[in-house]
Amino acid sequence: MISCNEKKETGQTLLEVEVYETSADGNQLTKIDEFPISDSLTVLKLNPDKKFQTITGFGGAFTESSAYLLNQLSEANRTKILKAYFSREGANYSLTRTHMNSCDFSLSQYSYAPVENDMTLDHFTIKDDMDDLIPMIKDAMKVSEDGFDIFASPWTAPPWMKDNNEWVGGKLLPKYYDTWALFFSKYLDAYKAEGIDIWGFTVENEPHGNGNNWESMHFTPEEMTEFVQHHLGPKLESDGKGDKIILGYDQNRAGLKEWVDVMYATEASSKYYDGTAIHWYESTYDYFPEALQYAHNKAPNKYLIETEGCVDSEVPKWKDDAWYWKKEATDWGWDWAAEDQKYLHPKYAPVNRYARDIIGCLNNWVDGWVDWNMVLDRQGGPNWFKNWCVAPIIVDPEADEVYFTPIYYTMAHFSKYMRPGAVVIDVENPDKDLMVTAVKNPDDSIAVVLFNEGKTAKNFTLNLNNSNVDIKISAQAIQTIVVPKV
Repeated sequence: MISCNEKKETGQTLLEVEVYETSADGNQLTKIDEFPISDSLTVLKLNPDKKFQTITGFGGAFTESSAYLLNQLSEANRTKILKAYFSREGANYSLTRTHMNSCDFSLSQYSYAPVENDMTLDHFTIKDDMDDLIPMIKDAMKVSEDGFDIFASPWTAPPWMKDNNEWVGGKLLPKYYDTWALFFSKYLDAYKAEGIDIWGFTVENEPHGNGNNWESMHFTPEEMTEFVQHHLGPKLESDGKGDKIILGYDQNRAGLKEWVDVMYATEASSKYYDGTAIHWYESTYDYFPEALQYAHNKAPNKYLIETEGCVDSEVPKWKDDAWYWKKEATDWGWDWAAEDQKYLHPKYAPVNRYARDIIGCLNNWVDGWVDWNMVLDRQGGPNWFKNWCVAPIIVDPEADEVYFTPIYYTMAHFSKYMRPGAVVIDVENPDKDLMVTAVKNPDDSIAVVLFNEGKTAKNFTLNLNNSNVDIKISAQAIQTIVVPKV
């Protein structure tokens, strides 16, 4: 056995590292100090001079459902969860999302503009957010020493602004484009008054809709760009809020080409778009590298952020770590996808979905990755539509119990060690069965994340500037290696 910080008797200096692992055999972001000596044919070579995108952040979403559940727990457990997500000792989330108006993970349907034909939004109110959502955000801000950015997404305008006068589906009527742009500005002011600075927006959550199930509003790429170019962007700019980030699209990656071709067609169409938002639901197995590469190349100086992902259509397993590592979980496409799309929705382990997707995204120009609900109950809700999903932390409010699933630790492998402003760097990886990504942080440390999906442990050598260290990653494991300031 050798320590990672010792020197080999040959006189060759070992690369000094810290290693943290989460694995199917029980590690939970556990620090590993020693490894059996073994020769490895696999050398992972870090090339920090070859740089890619700059990291915006990692995190999850503030939803009314999560906030409501936190308020049902004891103060000790509520604080425990917030610290687990936002403290430096915890996952230290740096990029977060919330919803404007209600969404499926709300307790009911509501709008901040409840009065019909209120063109100047004189009756705008965020009272529905005051009991649960805003207190959760404020308390997270108190816990976070490094701070975090938060962007907001509407699922729908109030029904009276839409052509079908319904919460679900329909389009924003053109006569309300200016009113809807004002809505965004009013939202910024209302949250600012509560001490919450909103970093930016996605224009519309899932503009293709969601199968006419819960709150939604449809845009074509042309319609969204018309709204951003001539209404939302100019309104925020004229109100002195032109520094707020606007992300277009906000749905599955398979549709990226169609959207970025319109969004970034001209200098004028691009002007107010700061980037592109994407979801993973087209497939929680295939991360669509070609589509991500295309979107980056279309707008290489703009954000490309995964704004929502979760294991959906599943009731979470309670205190059963093994389930999160087994290929038993399905997603919506297992039951509902067209036959020629079924291959995109295999049974796959929840941990694998997250680790594979985040590493695949980072290796294809994505600069931020945001999970969906931070906290759900044992049913996978509350959710007014009964659209059950899995979250990294599951709670039983009646028993005042908290379960940190393996997904929580998987997220922390990235959010805790890859900080905003980090730059993705090149890694030479000859092992096709080992997923690897790496960043150089603003403090000049390097964080390397590896994912070994296989059921056999792997030995490898990590190389940086002609210094080496031999490391072992367990079977079915995700590992973060931190190289101190270099």
